[in-house]
Amino acid sequence: MRPDLFHIAFYASALLILTTTIFFTLIQQRTAKLNNKLFLLIAGLLSLNSITQMVAELCYPYRFESESLFTLIKVCEYFYFMLHAMIPPVVLVYVNIVTGASSHYTRLRRIIFGLPLIVTEIALLLNPFINWFFYYDENRDFCRGYAEGTLYLSAGFYLAVCMFTMIYTWKAVVMNRRIAIIYFFAVCLAGIIIQLLFLDVKAELFAESVGLLGIMIAVESEDDRIDIDTGFYNRRALQLDLNNYIVNKRELWVMCIKVTNADIIPRVTGSENVDILSTLMSDYLRTKISRSFIYNMNPQTFVLTILNKDEEHVKNLATEILVRFDMPWMINDNEYLLKAVIMFADVPKRLPSSADAFYMADSPVPEGNDKRILCGNDLNYLLRRSAIQNAIVNGLKKDSFEVYYQPTFNLSDGSLHGAEALLRLDDEAIGKIPPYEFIPISEQMGLVDVLDTFVLGEVCKLLSNELKDDTTIEAINVNLSVLQCMKPGFVKSINEEADRYGIDRSRINFEITESVAASDYDQLSQIVSELKRSGFRFSLDDYGTGYSNVMSIFSMDLDIIKIDKSIMWSAVDNELGRILLENTVRMIKQMGRKVFVEGIETEAQLNLLREIGVDYLQGFYFSRPLPKDEFLAVLAKKKQKV
Repeated sequence: MRPDLFHIAFYASALLILTTTIFFTLIQQRTAKLNNKLFLLIAGLLSLNSITQMVAELCYPYRFESESLFTLIKVCEYFYFMLHAMIPPVVLVYVNIVTGASSHYTRLRRIIFGLPLIVTEIALLLNPFINWFFYYDENRDFCRGYAEGTLYLSAGFYLAVCMFTMIYTWKAVVMNRRIAIIYFFAVCLAGIIIQLLFLDVKAELFAESVGLLGIMIAVESEDDRIDIDTGFYNRRALQLDLNNYIVNKRELWVMCIKVTNADIIPRVTGSENVDILSTLMSDYLRTKISRSFIYNMNPQTFVLTILNKDEEHVKNLATEILVRFDMPWMINDNEYLLKAVIMFADVPKRLPSSADAFYMADSPVPEGNDKRILCGNDLNYLLRRSAIQNAIVNGLKKDSFEVYYQPTFNLSDGSLHGAEALLRLDDEAIGKIPPYEFIPISEQMGLVDVLDTFVLGEVCKLLSNELKDDTTIEAINVNLSVLQCMKPGFVKSINEEADRYGIDRSRINFEITESVAASDYDQLSQIVSELKRSGFRFSLDDYGTGYSNVMSIFSMDLDIIKIDKSIMWSAVDNELGRILLENTVRMIKQMGRKVFVEGIETEAQLNLLREIGVDYLQGFYFSRPLPKDEFLAVLAKKKQKV
């Protein structure tokens, strides 16, 4: 009698799949987390099962010829049952870890779920004496014992708990993992049922190995969670992990490490390689916390998730990390000092959602901050930013934004020259929000172009309706953001907006700041030229606040240069400031541009500008920004003088 090659093929195929699964898991170094270790344990148990069954099948035809081989067959079957009974409870633990449900398991619940395994293993230990589960008859044929069904009941119990856990924590598991785990159960269940009904079809181990391979591909694979170059977990991994923790009501701390002078690296290395900092941080942070809890948000921000620790521990960890930043870092064989600010807050008390955690990680360090560790009340500014973010979204939905107009005047005769359109936001929850707060946040949200378009639309409405027949207003100034200027199709969209309202384009004067101009002279100069050809006017705002190339600025086809108020303020009581202002005005006029000075608040400032001789003025001395109706009321007094 020869060995049953049909059965052996099933076991060999299962073993090949399992060893391949283990091999790829190890070479991918997916062994750090507890679920990784449990996955390898399940694969190892199934591999041993496959080996024991292959040995038993190879020896089975010779059970009459050799007592030692017959004993080996019984030992293999014995170990098969012992090991296979361990797999369902290990699978339950694995599912609990993957879904995060293990955090809800009390000691009593663990004991209850462990009882079936304990009872089963004790009974299996006694099987050589009681033959409850399997035995060999007088013909040395394998026979099922009357209690073998209890093994299936025990496995069914654990699988049922697994399914209940999946349903309970469904939102904590992403779709591909849900499908993979369900598929694993379906394939395994099919194999178990087939072998239960047809003993000669050894499909159980093969089905379990195929299911486990699916788990490796969809659940254990972290290709979409890890940045290959740095080895850090990425933003997607943090999003998935935080959602898991929050759904399962796990308390933890989120710590953000922000390197505030990371721009030093490209300067000293002469390279734009942003991974240098990640490599430096990786080597150090892994000495403080497992790689599984380190995330790289961007080239200069790193996030740690800290579970089962109190605030004192987290604060001590932050202090230890900052001590390291007091020492130099080796970059290209040279030592450099890097600066860092650390923020940390608890989930879900301070950070009730993953969006709040990301908001903390992505928010810049507040201006004027002199602390290296921000926690507790230090993070109140985040609440303010979050409230403003909501106000911006609600403002767009509920039309809470309004355009105000701050009048501008001709210095020569004090007549009204025009106005600057300024956006204002009055939120029903937190009240009036100044532009210096909501404009930067709207830029980070990617909504600044929507706001700029809204302002332009309101100005076009004003010019086409109330100011259609007016001859007093020369131009309305409209601010442009760098994001809007560099947007594809920007010039076309501006022209379409003007055509929609049929306005005289020369009555709109676009303002760009010096910092915007410095970002890309060539592209911006082309945009200015195209819009100028269409009839629009252009001015440069905040001149004198940056470090722009003067020749590049004046090479652009600008109509007006708007001098920043800080230069004018310093000129009133400071001789050097006056010299700077006078020479700036003289240079602008020599370049053939008009001179506009903003920020006039006192008569002394006005008299100074009369002496120097500028073209246009603006400031609180004349008028604050006004709602449209009030501005129109001022405009009605067409002969108003300064």
